[in-house]
Amino acid sequence: MWYHDGLICTGETYKNHVKMTFPKGASLDDPSGLFNASLEGGAWRAIDFHEDDKVNEKALKTLIRAAAALNTLQSKK
Repeated sequence: MWYHDGLICTGETYKNHVKMTFPKGASLDDPSGLFNASLEGGAWRAIDFHEDDKVNEKALKTLIRAAAALNTLQSKK
Protein backbone atom coordinates (compact mmCIF):
# COMPACT_ATOMS: atom_id res chain seq x y z
CA MET A 1 0.00 0.00 0.00
CA TRP A 2 1.19 3.49 -0.83
CA TYR A 3 -0.11 6.52 1.02
CA HIS A 4 0.11 10.29 0.71
CA ASP A 5 -2.69 12.19 2.47
CA GLY A 6 -4.65 8.95 2.03
CA LEU A 7 -4.38 5.75 0.05
CA ILE A 8 -2.76 6.21 -3.38
CA CYS A 9 -2.78 2.58 -4.52
CA THR A 10 -2.25 -1.00 -3.49
CA GLY A 11 0.00 -3.60 -5.03
CA GLU A 12 -1.09 -7.21 -5.19
CA THR A 13 0.68 -10.24 -6.58
CA TYR A 14 -1.11 -13.07 -8.34
CA LYS A 15 0.11 -16.20 -10.08
CA ASN A 16 0.19 -14.63 -13.55
CA HIS A 17 0.33 -10.89 -12.93
CA VAL A 18 0.90 -8.01 -10.55
CA LYS A 19 -1.96 -5.56 -9.98
CA MET A 20 -1.85 -1.92 -8.92
CA THR A 21 -5.26 -0.77 -7.73
CA PHE A 22 -6.14 2.90 -7.36
CA PRO A 23 -9.19 3.48 -5.13
CA LYS A 24 -9.87 6.88 -6.75
CA GLY A 25 -8.80 5.80 -10.22
CA ALA A 26 -12.06 6.80 -11.90
CA SER A 27 -11.32 10.40 -10.86
CA LEU A 28 -7.89 10.40 -12.51
CA ASP A 29 -7.03 11.30 -16.08
CA ASP A 30 -5.42 8.37 -17.86
CA PRO A 31 -4.44 9.68 -21.30
CA SER A 32 -1.89 6.87 -21.78
CA GLY A 33 -4.53 4.19 -21.15
CA LEU A 34 -2.68 2.48 -18.30
CA PHE A 35 -5.86 1.34 -16.56
CA ASN A 36 -6.76 -2.07 -17.98
CA ALA A 37 -8.69 -3.72 -15.13
CA SER A 38 -11.62 -2.92 -12.82
CA LEU A 39 -12.88 -0.47 -15.42
CA GLU A 40 -16.52 -1.14 -14.60
CA GLY A 41 -16.17 0.03 -10.99
CA GLY A 42 -17.61 3.31 -9.79
CA ALA A 43 -14.37 4.60 -8.24
CA TRP A 44 -11.63 1.96 -8.46
CA ARG A 45 -9.36 1.40 -11.44
CA ALA A 46 -6.45 -1.01 -11.74
CA ILE A 47 -3.46 -1.88 -13.88
CA ASP A 48 -2.55 -5.52 -14.44
CA PHE A 49 1.11 -6.05 -15.30
CA HIS A 50 2.11 -9.33 -16.94
CA GLU A 51 5.63 -10.72 -17.25
CA ASP A 52 6.37 -9.53 -20.78
CA ASP A 53 4.57 -6.19 -20.57
CA LYS A 54 6.50 -3.04 -21.32
CA VAL A 55 5.82 -0.46 -18.62
CA ASN A 56 5.38 3.17 -19.61
CA GLU A 57 7.32 4.46 -16.61
CA LYS A 58 6.70 8.13 -17.36
CA ALA A 59 2.93 7.63 -17.60
CA LEU A 60 2.90 5.49 -14.44
CA LYS A 61 4.80 8.16 -12.47
CA THR A 62 2.39 10.80 -13.75
CA LEU A 63 -0.60 8.70 -12.68
CA ILE A 64 0.84 8.09 -9.19
CA ARG A 65 1.60 11.79 -8.76
CA ALA A 66 -1.93 12.67 -9.88
CA ALA A 67 -3.38 10.25 -7.32
CA ALA A 68 -1.26 11.82 -4.56
CA ALA A 69 -2.28 15.32 -5.67
CA LEU A 70 -5.97 14.32 -5.63
CA ASN A 71 -5.59 13.05 -2.06
CA THR A 72 -3.90 16.29 -1.01
CA LEU A 73 -6.62 18.38 -2.63
CA GLN A 74 -9.38 16.35 -0.98
CA SER A 75 -7.68 16.40 2.45
CA LYS A 76 -7.66 20.22 2.43
CA LYS A 77 -11.44 20.43 2.01
